[in-house]
Amino acid sequence: MLKQNMNSKILLTISLFVLATGIFAQSGRNKPAESPSPTPTPRRVVYSPTEPINDYPSPNSTPPKTPIKKETNDDTITVESNLVPVPVSVLDANGVSVTNLKLADFTLEVDGQTVEIGEVTRSETPVRLALLFDNSSSVSIAREFEKKAAIRFFKRVIRPEKDLVALFSVATASRLEQPLTKNTSQLTDAIEMFPNPEGATALLDGIIKAAEYLRDAQGRRVVVIVSDGDDTVSDSTLEETMRSLQLNNCQVYVVKTTDFENYKRTGQRGGNANIRQLAAERRMQEIASQTGGAVYSPIDEKELDAAFIQISAELAQQYILSYYPEDDAGKRGQFRTINLTVKNRENLSVRTRKGYYVPKRN
Repeated sequence: MLKQNMNSKILLTISLFVLATGIFAQSGRNKPAESPSPTPTPRRVVYSPTEPINDYPSPNSTPPKTPIKKETNDDTITVESNLVPVPVSVLDANGVSVTNLKLADFTLEVDGQTVEIGEVTRSETPVRLALLFDNSSSVSIAREFEKKAAIRFFKRVIRPEKDLVALFSVATASRLEQPLTKNTSQLTDAIEMFPNPEGATALLDGIIKAAEYLRDAQGRRVVVIVSDGDDTVSDSTLEETMRSLQLNNCQVYVVKTTDFENYKRTGQRGGNANIRQLAAERRMQEIASQTGGAVYSPIDEKELDAAFIQISAELAQQYILSYYPEDDAGKRGQFRTINLTVKNRENLSVRTRKGYYVPKRN
């Protein structure tokens, strides 16, 4: 009897142990797995220039060395890089272009403070050019001269593999006669189809229209004006015109026809300039000087050829300096002065833009 009770107890103990083991095993199987650690979502870095048209550097250029980073709500890092292109013509004492300068040879000052230059490129940068052809009644004497000037310029300057030119007529109002093209025949035909010159001259309005037209063009933005420089009906002021040119990074060259007209009348280069002509002369000189361009005043086809050879050479031999401002955020809409010099070189003439406007946020 005692032996039977002992066997019963042992059997009960074994049964309880098996039951408990099964329960614990089942409990282990039903335990929820731990949530894996979340994989961090990689953040994108986006270079976001406030002016997407500022594209003067070569295609292989790099972003600024010290970009400004901004965290946005979608966890994207935006890097601001307000590129300011600085086209530079450097001439020696004989007026010959100096073409062997390097980045280290230049010193750039903005508002009197030395700043870092991002890079220097040369003539490989494409040209996007707007030619303003004066078709008002004030240039009737120089009409054929202007047409030849424009056609010669197209043939000399355009590099079909990379450059584009647009044509504007200027009279009481300005009109785009030919959108940007590399086809010189289209440009020539557009000039030949101009009506007879008539009306007043809204030259400053036309310059602004051309500068704004080039706003989205990728390349060096150049405005060439073939005119006597007179303006009689523009709504825009000289200050507004300069602001538009600087904001849109346009360089201006002027082929002034006044001396040709005077030569036709008097047989002398200068003639007797009146007050209005002197005002037009100063206005064109100021526009060219502020943007790093030049004014040419040929009196015949020989001098016209020389002027266009010089413009063509400048565009082919210019240095394009890239400056990425780091402290413009608090100066929206303000004008910042530029001073550029070449180190350890004497008797050089350096021509470039005199400053730039900090763009306002849209």
